Amino acid sequence: MVKNKQEDPFHTGEVYHLWNYLYRTKNLLVTMQVLINHAGDNDLKTYAEELVESCLIQEEQAVEGILKEAGIRLPPAPPDRPNVEVEDIPAGARFHDPEIATIIQKELMSTRAESSYVTGIALREDLRTMFGEFHDQQEEYEQKLVNIAKEKGWLVLPPINIK
Repeated sequence: MVKNKQEDPFHTGEVYHLWNYLYRTKNLLVTMQVLINHAGDNDLKTYAEELVESCLIQEEQAVEGILKEAGIRLPPAPPDRPNVEVEDIPAGARFHDPEIATIIQKELMSTRAESSYVTGIALREDLRTMFGEFHDQQEEYEQKLVNIAKEKGWLVLPPINIK
């Protein structure tokens, strides 16, 4: 391997997971646009907008930059969704705030697991570091979401076994 770890060639697994991570992130960004449109709770909407701006867009740009630099074709991105007012969405077609929180939490858990996996399979130190940072930031945002869900009464706990 080359001394400068950023000059090491990518192995097939790194390329695949970088490309797939970017593809999923691009799709998640569009999903977040829809969920933000549906959010009625101001705290949830602010949280989701912050998650997009401070986490997801940065991850997208970082991975996209690495793939571009390596000359790897970028995955397609779905079209952006227009901003709409929550009142304009018919009641039967609207996601409710607890559902939005659950969807976002599921996405964060999934991307956190993928970040851990890429950290584990990557040989390049820059990728290991980058995905380790993604994991930490995703965990931070997931905890913020859990706190919001607790505060709003949206967190549904399983039954407690006290035998």
